Amino acid sequence: MQDTSPTAMPPINDLTGASLISRVDAIDILRALTMVLMIFVNDLWSLKGIPAWLGHVASGVDGIGLSDVVFPAFLFIVGMSLPYAIDNRRKKGESDLQITGHILLRTIALLIMGVFLVNGESYNAEATGMPRLFWNPICCLCFILIWNAYPAKANKSLIFGLKAAGIITLLAMAFIYRGGKDPEIYRFSTHWWGILGLIGWSYLAGALVVVIAKNRLWVLLLGWAFFAVLSMMAKAKLFSVPFLSFIPDAISGGTLAGLTMGGIVASQVFRYFRERKDNRTMTLVYSGAILMLVLLSILTRPYWGLTKLGATPAWLFLCSAFTLGAFVIIYWVSDVYGKTNWFNVVKPAGRDTLLCYLMPYFVYFLFRVLQLKWPEVLITGGIGLLKSLLLALLCVWLTKSLNRLGVRLKL
Repeated sequence: MQDTSPTAMPPINDLTGASLISRVDAIDILRALTMVLMIFVNDLWSLKGIPAWLGHVASGVDGIGLSDVVFPAFLFIVGMSLPYAIDNRRKKGESDLQITGHILLRTIALLIMGVFLVNGESYNAEATGMPRLFWNPICCLCFILIWNAYPAKANKSLIFGLKAAGIITLLAMAFIYRGGKDPEIYRFSTHWWGILGLIGWSYLAGALVVVIAKNRLWVLLLGWAFFAVLSMMAKAKLFSVPFLSFIPDAISGGTLAGLTMGGIVASQVFRYFRERKDNRTMTLVYSGAILMLVLLSILTRPYWGLTKLGATPAWLFLCSAFTLGAFVIIYWVSDVYGKTNWFNVVKPAGRDTLLCYLMPYFVYFLFRVLQLKWPEVLITGGIGLLKSLLLALLCVWLTKSLNRLGVRLKL
């Protein structure tokens, strides 16, 4: 599996297209904190003299750094919101066919965004005829024009025009695009799906299982076990069916879909105990699940290693344990003890995570256009880490400000 920067994930409520039934603050807060952490670690490339454990572990190396646990955490959170959101759609009277249609449309949107941003990684400015720094911000602006949740009272013709402008611009960008280096110049294409695309495929797999399961826990558990076993089989090279080669690795590899399915199972268990107001038993069950996941990680690590870029089973199990543990802690702090105000500064990142995800592209663009350069002292050591944290919080503030102006992304 490849990596990119910035690599953040879209908002769970946006992906599923519904707000949560009996709102669970802990899911929003965990999503927000993960988004802030994502922007933070994605800015580490600009720093000097910082601990190596904060970054990504190199390809082929057995181990993970802090940056390697953020992406799987978001996949897990995507799964946690899916049962709520799909039940919301059913309560509104939507059929399974209609829900599946929504799922497919959102998957396509994520794939489109992922592919456009991925092509920006190998962009050739001279061959394309446009400066490199314009590619990502123009793409992100088009995403906003196309998928903004426009006010209900907004002029319909204006909305149509803005969406059309975004679509036409993306098509033109794809047409003029040239990537690579001389003499190997190539046109716009799918090199890999990008972080958003990987999210899209994992979301598709998990969402379809939820639709089929109809809240039956044993079906969801079976779905998680299937992808967990598939992850091991894929790494052991025991799974190879030529006529299924069209299925993307994000699904056929088992690991990424397994992370999303883990969140789905955790959510269903959570709903069961929350309806009975039995937080203590729920915590004990989760603690047992965390121990089981850690044990599975230990048992599988000797065979395929613990690595994000390899999408190994040990990475699947350990990161699922980390995220589940974080959720339990946040749930007790926010929902049980009522301390949600502790997280007010980051909450906008949980409500509109996709927009927050796009903010670093615009911030970096502004810095480059204005030719601003950080003083050495602000990019070194602890002060540099503080700079990256403040950058992440700036992106959260920009998201909140744009929301107030009527800019809110919803897939």
